[in-house]
Amino acid sequence: MASTDPDLLAAARQHDPDAWDILLQRHQLPLHAYAAELLRDDTAAFDIVQETFAAAVRHIAGLRDDRRFAAWLFGIAHQKCLQHFRRVRRDGEIFAPAPADNALVDWPDPAAPDPRTLLLRRETADEWLTLLASLPAAQRSALLLHVLEDFSLDEIATITAVPLGTVKSRLHHAKRALRQLVEAAR
Repeated sequence: MASTDPDLLAAARQHDPDAWDILLQRHQLPLHAYAAELLRDDTAAFDIVQETFAAAVRHIAGLRDDRRFAAWLFGIAHQKCLQHFRRVRRDGEIFAPAPADNALVDWPDPAAPDPRTLLLRRETADEWLTLLASLPAAQRSALLLHVLEDFSLDEIATITAVPLGTVKSRLHHAKRALRQLVEAAR
């Protein structure tokens, strides 16, 4: 994730709505993708993004290193996702399966205009996301942050508030479980 301009964060600290608008535009899609895959609920993911930015506005003064803004933001989103899990569990709706209409949108690729190629890519992505959904939430979170969002292991440890060794273990077990699921599907 690209580092954020220090002037933009300085303006955000002064509650400049234009600065927050730009920050929202830069980070809302990656945050939504992370929350949607972790929660398996698109509507809840939109709420998480909104709650994340509301919390960021309230606590921006606490950010000590502007270069870590994206990791800080994902840490807030991760905590909001955990709160959502607790709320769902408390309400008795334990980890509902992903809705059938939660399909990925593939935009036409100018480098590969062949519809067959696009269909194969989409099927592969759908299969991967289905396998990913079968992993425990902690492993799914670590894998999403590392593979899709390209965070380092240290950043993932900060975001998820667990030791680095735990992140490594979760990634190892997630990759091993995915490998077993792929082999079983053959």
